[in-house]
Amino acid sequence: MSIPNLPSSIRLVEVGLRDGLQSVTETIRTEDKVELIHLLIDAGVREIEAVSFAHPKVLPQLADAEEIMARVPRLPGITYRGLAPNLRGAQRAADCGLDELVVVVSADNEVSLRNQGLSTDEMLIDLAKIGELTKSAGTRLVVAVACAFFAPARGQVDREDRLRVVAAAADAGAGGVYLAATSGEEQPAEMFDGVAEVRQMYPQLDLGVHLHNRNGFAPANALVSMMAGATWLEGSFGGLGGDMWFPGDPTVLGNAALEDLIHLCQGLGIETGIDLVKYMRVCARMTELTGRPSSSFVSRGGTRAELASARWPEDS
Repeated sequence: MSIPNLPSSIRLVEVGLRDGLQSVTETIRTEDKVELIHLLIDAGVREIEAVSFAHPKVLPQLADAEEIMARVPRLPGITYRGLAPNLRGAQRAADCGLDELVVVVSADNEVSLRNQGLSTDEMLIDLAKIGELTKSAGTRLVVAVACAFFAPARGQVDREDRLRVVAAAADAGAGGVYLAATSGEEQPAEMFDGVAEVRQMYPQLDLGVHLHNRNGFAPANALVSMMAGATWLEGSFGGLGGDMWFPGDPTVLGNAALEDLIHLCQGLGIETGIDLVKYMRVCARMTELTGRPSSSFVSRGGTRAELASARWPEDS
């Protein structure tokens, strides 16, 4: 029996090369990052957040954005996305051949100040200018509403704070918006309501969610977001990354592991176009390059098929 109100397919966006690797202090070579992109494409991933245009002194791991974009395979159906933390970053990204440019605007002012050095109001002023820049460059603008539901040192974020960022995104000409579960403490009920409200108010926007898994709710949040009308989900290989400067144990602060989201969708009969077996090779290579083991359940516990094919040990 199928579960009602779920889509037949969903887009999964890989953010490990940006949101994942930004948490790794040891420098990963550009050629190794490009290798990961090839592996992702081979596994069937079609939307890749490949680079960030943060200042190289702030994130030296991601300082090779221009070089990566010059070396990625340009294949039909593959969408490359880069993140710009501010107007200056967007100007740097303008000539790199991106398909999409992501701009992060926090619904919580304190997080905005600490993460980007600008208030939410200042970021919204920048957003209008970035909208003009992306339009002239022929790049699709995607706006990330950070801390869309919950913020550290605050708690629940008011819907008015969330919706004013979404409204500014629409005014700036964004083609897509995603609501980010940045803290990892978001709960399914609030995510369902928030996604459903934005879907109803802005039916023209391509609407996604970015998932973290501090409280273990990422699969539940993915499920209710799809039921509420989200058209894409975001995660990273091995659950790598996340806002590691937030309070808490770093081992639970990462992004939702994309392999767990793939596995979840398979169990729900939702098509992703991604081969889980091939995707697990990406996770294994990530571990080799970074020394970070995957935090995902499917990496540690195996798949349903693997358990079904297991054999009891022979009696001694």
